[in-house]
Amino acid sequence: MEGFRPYGIPECETGSIILKYEEFESIRLSDYDSLPQDEAAKHMNVSRPTFTRIHNRALKVVAKAFVEGRTIEIEGGNYRFERDWYRCKKCHKLISGLENHSRCIGCNSFGIQELLSMNEAL
Repeated sequence: MEGFRPYGIPECETGSIILKYEEFESIRLSDYDSLPQDEAAKHMNVSRPTFTRIHNRALKVVAKAFVEGRTIEIEGGNYRFERDWYRCKKCHKLISGLENHSRCIGCNSFGIQELLSMNEAL
């Protein structure tokens, strides 16, 4: 997933806004996984005040995109994967590690693509 687009509005009319990967992760941990901020901060290896700043910035980006009908592009930032991740080129399913995954477990396709490794993501 590289971002989101508003329904019914061409991107060229409103432009896009960048949501950094760590901002996306803060929303996932805090709002999607319902972790308390101190626990989410530990998962991201940042202090709780730093997590709060990242999360508040993420919410502001998402709110601006919703209100202004802008496309959200998820990219950049400072992050590190705990393990290697792969994506199926056909159904786009994320796969953690390639152990026992010669085919996609979602659609049985052989089209597995490696995502950024830990060193490339930094």
